[in-house]
Amino acid sequence: MSNLDTWRAALSERSADEVVTKALVRDVQLPGGAGTMALITLDNGFDHTKPNTFGPRGLFALNGALSEIAERTDLAAVGVTGKPFIFAVGADLKGAASVTSREEALAIGGLGHHVFRRLGELPIPSFAFVNGAAMGGGLELALHCTYRTISAGVPAVALPECFLGLVPGWGGTQLLPRLIGPAKAIKLIIENPLSQNRMIKGADAFKLGVADAMFEPADFLEESLRWASRVLQGDLTVARPEPADWDADWDKAVGDARFLVDMKLRGASPAPYRALDLIALAKTGSRDAGFAAEDEALADLLMGDELRAGLYSFDLVQRRAKRPAGAPDKSLARKVTKVGVVGAGLMASQMALLFARRLEVPVVLTDLDQSRLDKGVGYVRDEVGKLLAKGRITADQANRLTSLVTGSLTKDAFADADFVIEAVFEDMAVKKQVFAEVEAVVPATCVLATNTSSLSLTEMGAGLAHPERLVGFHFFNPVAVMPLLEIVRGAATDDATLATAFAVGKSLKKSSVLVKDAPAFVVNRLLTCFMGEVVAAVDEGTPLETAEHALDGLGLPMTPFALLQLVGPAVGLHVAETLHEAFPDRFGVSENMAKLVASGKPGVYRPDFTLDEEAVALFAGGGAPSTAEQVRERVLTALAREIRIMLDEGVVAAAQDIDLCMILGAGWPFHLGGITPYLDRAGIAQPRFLPPGVASLPA
Repeated sequence: MSNLDTWRAALSERSADEVVTKALVRDVQLPGGAGTMALITLDNGFDHTKPNTFGPRGLFALNGALSEIAERTDLAAVGVTGKPFIFAVGADLKGAASVTSREEALAIGGLGHHVFRRLGELPIPSFAFVNGAAMGGGLELALHCTYRTISAGVPAVALPECFLGLVPGWGGTQLLPRLIGPAKAIKLIIENPLSQNRMIKGADAFKLGVADAMFEPADFLEESLRWASRVLQGDLTVARPEPADWDADWDKAVGDARFLVDMKLRGASPAPYRALDLIALAKTGSRDAGFAAEDEALADLLMGDELRAGLYSFDLVQRRAKRPAGAPDKSLARKVTKVGVVGAGLMASQMALLFARRLEVPVVLTDLDQSRLDKGVGYVRDEVGKLLAKGRITADQANRLTSLVTGSLTKDAFADADFVIEAVFEDMAVKKQVFAEVEAVVPATCVLATNTSSLSLTEMGAGLAHPERLVGFHFFNPVAVMPLLEIVRGAATDDATLATAFAVGKSLKKSSVLVKDAPAFVVNRLLTCFMGEVVAAVDEGTPLETAEHALDGLGLPMTPFALLQLVGPAVGLHVAETLHEAFPDRFGVSENMAKLVASGKPGVYRPDFTLDEEAVALFAGGGAPSTAEQVRERVLTALAREIRIMLDEGVVAAAQDIDLCMILGAGWPFHLGGITPYLDRAGIAQPRFLPPGVASLPA
């Protein structure tokens, strides 16, 4: 039995419900008499909202097309392109999640390698014409081709496998480092996936050397065919560095990346480490050896817990985040043509820039102090200048943005605003006064939004004539980067206000989650719970460094006291006090934390991130110290208890919304699959956080 027969038998049941990406072949006469090209168009029969993917049947379809092409003697070349706006986005993740045996897993890797490598091993040159999004296996297919062109309009090029708990398993770890060098390849294979699955655009891929030529979208295929003709006729030589040119930098690039992965994950997820091993092998290993090693790594990871956890997280971010539970009908949303921002500090200035960029409407900042106002507007102009310098906006766009954001010393500037958000000091009396002043000047339909991180909306709106138009609109810092928006419904908030808030959140390109008006909402409540238990352990005598690193094994984005340094001890103390007032039996207030705030120190670390012994000494406590394992158990048990209470209180619609909030707002590791299934797997959560009708969550 041939390998193809073996793979077909192993994957026969797997492909029953596959959406098949077909390989449609047509002959194209190349310009200038360069001959005939067999052009393969990848197309699953749907529009761009359902991208091309590769399951077993799709791979066999492509293999069949290549077999027919290989038998022909009249062809000068073969080309591969995609349907409109999509090249291909890789393996069928739905099928990958349900792999049940190592035999199946090895078959998936082996079949992909067999089919894709044929493109680079035909007796005629092959060209990938990357006309749209190319991710995962889609990009790997292009890498197997002899030459590549890319459209300047391509919105996403990526190898996201490490983000999901996998490795590029169809040639990516072997081909890309030899094409663009190990350091650049590591950026695409490891660094970008671990940075919230960052994508690059077509122009970036061209600059990196992933593609040999770039053309504009309007006539991309025509220009690509002309370019291919010139290459085939010898009028154009594609110059690339020799693979050996990278060898001197190889070991250093892999070593540096391993250090960074250790710093970020502390060994918590195996996928990036396996990817680094494969990239290291690509330096000297043969193509056969490298592809076989990819098969083994892919099989190991497909059978592991991290993939299923990662796919659960991926489903939350890609599906649930786009259809927020409890959001009113979008038809109720009011149009927003002008935005007001109360305050001109850093958070307010970040908001102003975001509103101007995404909504493209006038934004006015107000403050009582002219120097603060000038600084706030100046911040926006400086940031616009940086965007222009990086080529992320044009000069015309820069001029428009700077003209959209203005400042005023009076709130009369809000007289024609449709949406006003406050970003003032986190004090109830201050916020009440702000909204009383704003309500006196804004139109009757204007939405009043608060960026409070912990205070009660219901109390905040109690003195308003129209509390129904007050809504929580809680950003996370930095505003432009963090994807989560907690939208808070107060006791009086009406559907039109809520619908407008969700519409604005979508325009801002944020993932919005509806939360109840409860102290500190979701993320800050859980982070305060987390931090409170760690600090309490230190107060009781546990060495700060022991408590600080007790949860390193989870691969959290930063340690507890590093997080405290980021948000500021005063903010952390304020939220703790708010929660202590609401739930005195579950949230304490550390006297030592109050001492740290009173000292004026920014945290327990110096600017060079070494411990400040004076700050650490403020936490010296008596009593019985805990071990790292005891601190970990204590923290996770407290989180499980608090989540159970939050679900019982209806703070969110379901456990999945807490998972989504923690992934997008707190950096809960993607590979752990959400905090509630992780607590279930760890045996911490009692009772379990299972949604209705679901017997189990991802392993």
